[in-house]
Amino acid sequence: MKTLTTTEDLAQFCKEAREHPYVTIDTEFLRERTYYSKLCLVQLAMPGDTDDNAVLVDPLANGLSLEPLYDLFRDTSVVKVFHAARQDLEIFFVEAGVFPDPLFDTQVAAMVCGFGEQVGYETLVRRIAKTGVDKSSRFTDWSRRPLTDAQKSYALADVTHLRKIYEFLAAQLEKTNRTHWVQEEIGILTYPGTYIIEPENAWKRVKTRTTSPKFLAIVRELAKFREGYAQSRNIPRNRVYKDDAMVELASTKPRDHGDLGKSRLLLREARKGDIADGILKAIAAGEACPADDMPHVPRKDDKLQVNPALADLLRVLLKAKTETSGVAPKLIATASDLDALAAGQRDVAALSGWRREVFGDDALRLCDGEIALAAKGAQVKIVAL
Repeated sequence: MKTLTTTEDLAQFCKEAREHPYVTIDTEFLRERTYYSKLCLVQLAMPGDTDDNAVLVDPLANGLSLEPLYDLFRDTSVVKVFHAARQDLEIFFVEAGVFPDPLFDTQVAAMVCGFGEQVGYETLVRRIAKTGVDKSSRFTDWSRRPLTDAQKSYALADVTHLRKIYEFLAAQLEKTNRTHWVQEEIGILTYPGTYIIEPENAWKRVKTRTTSPKFLAIVRELAKFREGYAQSRNIPRNRVYKDDAMVELASTKPRDHGDLGKSRLLLREARKGDIADGILKAIAAGEACPADDMPHVPRKDDKLQVNPALADLLRVLLKAKTETSGVAPKLIATASDLDALAAGQRDVAALSGWRREVFGDDALRLCDGEIALAAKGAQVKIVAL
């Protein structure tokens, strides 16, 4: 097992990789103590059946630059293959502002090829590569050095088996003419907005039982302060204060440091210093928020007027389509998509791209009364009206 610790060695490997149609990639990282993931290891493999053309790259090595890898990412003649790429891509986007192009995600491809929703790497290794994965090093602290041979072998297996998985799935997609389906899904993965959390919108991730605009205005300011503070210091947002403490603060509205000291849920470190000052300013800003700028969430009577019978028919149609296409139901349409269709809305993901081919067109015809559904044995048939 070769570990690359110099920029020169990495550049040489990437130069050789450009002579092949694809390269498989994975990363190991830590995020428990930081806001942004800390990249600890990169695994790379060129096509082949052995470990000879697979390497580990140590980004923690003194003086090593990942720029040769980023140049490879920009080379559109080489497909960059990942499994469940989202967290990997976030690391590279945050660190270098780059996305691998072109990108192939075997988890997305596997869902399109009928392996189920969010299928795991181990499952694909077992079903396609016909082997197993050693799980003994799964909970490794990848920032510690030196790595053991067992840890290195575990990490390398994430890209060596991936070669066979990629070749199988790519062939299946070509055979079924579904390559463009995967490309549509990958477009979401390579959209910068997928990885950027604006502090102004952080409140939308906080679950509360209260929908009062005044209350939510304070939550918005508290979430905004926490997100910005965590980003600027690269610490987890829960290290600043947790969601339940935020909700408590929005309810009790402390006026000074003495009031903060009475909080049941606020961390001790947050009751003084910069965090305490930020909390008090956020609460004051939330209370001073003009009525026309307060957050709003839909009331119960604002919710969709769903036709329940039509929603049930759409679910039957979706089940029939998943059985014939072999694609996971939630990848085609979510429950909220179906309810929106049954309520007359047409701005849903199920009516665009490849989803429209598989399900959307017939869903619209069902909504418009142009088709009916009939049972024939164990199958559901579409009947034109």
